[in-house]
Amino acid sequence: MDRKTTDRAVEESMEPNVELTKLTDAELVALARNGRDDAFGELVRRHRQRCIEVASYILKNRGDAEDEAQNAIFKAYTHLDQFQNEAEFATWLARIVTNQCLMVLRARRRSRAIYLDEPTTDQHVRRLELPAEGPDPEGEVAARQVMNLLQVEMRRIPPLLRRVMELRDLEQLPMLAVADRLGITVPAAKSRLLRARLELRSRILKHHKWINSTSNPLSDVAAPLERVGRHYALAAV
Repeated sequence: MDRKTTDRAVEESMEPNVELTKLTDAELVALARNGRDDAFGELVRRHRQRCIEVASYILKNRGDAEDEAQNAIFKAYTHLDQFQNEAEFATWLARIVTNQCLMVLRARRRSRAIYLDEPTTDQHVRRLELPAEGPDPEGEVAARQVMNLLQVEMRRIPPLLRRVMELRDLEQLPMLAVADRLGITVPAAKSRLLRARLELRSRILKHHKWINSTSNPLSDVAAPLERVGRHYALAAV
């Protein structure tokens, strides 16, 4: 059975064959393997709607679902010899539908990929330009000001709190290593780090009113220092 014949069998299967309706799926599969196209048509009549439902759930589009269900049915027929009766025919067919739809989704994702470095001679295709990774000149100055005052205010934090920030926010050590260095438990280290960040934030917002804005990273109560001036290294305190 070629693709056109399969499609015709799908259409003809809308009117059930009384003789075939009495047979099980397994019996119909056996007949279809022996050349009974009408037997496969009966299988389609029984399970086509379920195939469309599965495809619709994955593709979120009824029209696409009907097309891919049809494609899956054709694949099922061409690979009917691979059905081993170890599972229900409906389960086997649904798996084929699922794989077909996932393959379509993968193809769609690949087609949406944009190759930024690939040259083009098409005058109608605009080159995609990405913003620079670093801040603009004004942002750079502001970021450096923030980092400078961070260094100043960190020196004024009690050593007990300053040390946990140095280990976690400057040296980027995991909390387990921070706790080990300090000789305390991880929960205690986390609590101390939060206190240190709150202390630093409080000092900055108290003595540097210009930095108090919702758009600034310091507005986040527990924001780590690495979020402030991401592209700058904070000198050791």
